[in-house]
Amino acid sequence: MQVITIAARKGGVGKTTLAMHLSVLASAPGAPALLLDTDPQRSLAWWHKLREADVPNLIEAEARELPELVAAAKREGISRIIIDTPPHAEDSIVHAMRVADLILVPTRPGPLDLAAVATTLELAERVGKAPLAVINHSPPRTGASEPSIVLEARAALANMGAAVAATAVANRVSMSHAILTGSTVNEHEPGGKAAAEVEALWREIETTLNRSPRTSR
Repeated sequence: MQVITIAARKGGVGKTTLAMHLSVLASAPGAPALLLDTDPQRSLAWWHKLREADVPNLIEAEARELPELVAAAKREGISRIIIDTPPHAEDSIVHAMRVADLILVPTRPGPLDLAAVATTLELAERVGKAPLAVINHSPPRTGASEPSIVLEARAALANMGAAVAATAVANRVSMSHAILTGSTVNEHEPGGKAAAEVEALWREIETTLNRSPRTSR
């Protein structure tokens, strides 16, 4: 079983949106995924209630319950868990990081967002984990090269010592439309650019998970 925690000390960087999309891609026949919503705002749970599909499963949880919930999920045959976290509750974030095989740290490419990333990276270091930063809500690519603000964000994150996903997820209206219907862009507009970006990010995550040392649970 693989556990992905999505964490950022700054709000509004797209943690919950990533959790929605990745959880659907993580679900497969015979290999169910589970969402654990530890953010008191329960935005993930709100979206889940809109869904017509049976997958993924979702549990509204307190961070202190995570070790027990992860152990129970393994016994029940869950293949992957994705944990959404609150932005400002340090103890809750640390609990979620401790049970993770991979920590994703999404950030917008703006300077204020990047300045806040360091505190999340420090929490990951405290629990002995190497996170993967994801540039999220970026301007869409219009040519062969990424927008300059994305390139600058990559350089800033590298200077912090963070590994950065090769895929940047652009801010596209199709994501909002999909979420309002309880779906994801991969379900709502499967041939679109947003779906392609999320799928590319998921392939990166799978590769990272499969080459990372496994932890026993």
